[in-house]
Amino acid sequence: MTGQAMARRFHDVRAFADGLKGGVVAIGNFDGVHRGHQAVLAQAIDAARQAGVSASVLTFEPHPRTVFRPDQPVFRLTPAPMKAALLGHLGFDAVVEHPFDKTFSAQSAETFVADILCDCLGVHHVVTGFDFHFGKGREGNPEFLTRSGERHGFGVTLVDAFRDENAQVVSSSRVREALAEGSLGEAAALLGYRFAVSSKILHGQKLGRTLGYPTANMALPPETELKPGIYAVRFRRPYGVVYDGVASFGRRPTVAEDGAALLLETYLFDFSGDLYGETCTVSLVSYLRGEEKFDGLDPLVAQMRIDEAEARAVLAQIKPLSPLDAAMTFETVT
Repeated sequence: MTGQAMARRFHDVRAFADGLKGGVVAIGNFDGVHRGHQAVLAQAIDAARQAGVSASVLTFEPHPRTVFRPDQPVFRLTPAPMKAALLGHLGFDAVVEHPFDKTFSAQSAETFVADILCDCLGVHHVVTGFDFHFGKGREGNPEFLTRSGERHGFGVTLVDAFRDENAQVVSSSRVREALAEGSLGEAAALLGYRFAVSSKILHGQKLGRTLGYPTANMALPPETELKPGIYAVRFRRPYGVVYDGVASFGRRPTVAEDGAALLLETYLFDFSGDLYGETCTVSLVSYLRGEEKFDGLDPLVAQMRIDEAEARAVLAQIKPLSPLDAAMTFETVT
């Protein structure tokens, strides 16, 4: 995600800027930056403001589950650039995307504390979830971290699991399940903002423009578990305006061969221009219908007109769900 308030990114903890050291650091994967994560992150921001120091996030790339289960890559809700944008909107100065591999995971818990937290980050205070474990064999538990803070001179805040209005714990897994079912309202309720994807605009077959519906095409990672179908969306160009649109996610059964790659194709309302090569962001607002195979182009175009009208009606009525959603889905960047 480009063109928005983005936390400063460091790809290795040893490259962390001296001017940011001595601050409050929130630790976790934070995939999705959902409401549960935001409860942890808000405490870190508050602690940093009270102490008058920087606020940063320590996370790990790639996702640890992908390292340990390479044959089952996880559907990333917020790849690193998207996560940095969200953290920037929440008020963080920086995010450290420390490389995660099996060698790093085999480090002792004490090495993690002494080397990463103390020497490289010079932490003043650490904020993390109540179930955070680290180090070889997960020997670093919350009690270990608290004792380490007392020994090394930094504070520790452990945040309990955040539960939604139905007393269920908010988790990234629940968000993924909602998206796979096309339940965008539930996903947004868990996230606190409308789910978005970001990718480079690719050249396609350009069939859409011959039908009167030119599209901006994105290839999403193969592990993406969005429900195929038609969506009402908000589309953001880098350093540009936000457009309403209607998007199709799937394999284009009417016009493509069986087994075609998954694409997100977005038709922008009231737009003309060249988007190729730009990295743009699509916020999914409403799931309109499932993917269908039509008997020819004429019925396809007729349905596209219906989809456009429905998307316009939906998008004309939406309002921000939160300040974070306002920044992600509504605000024009100049």
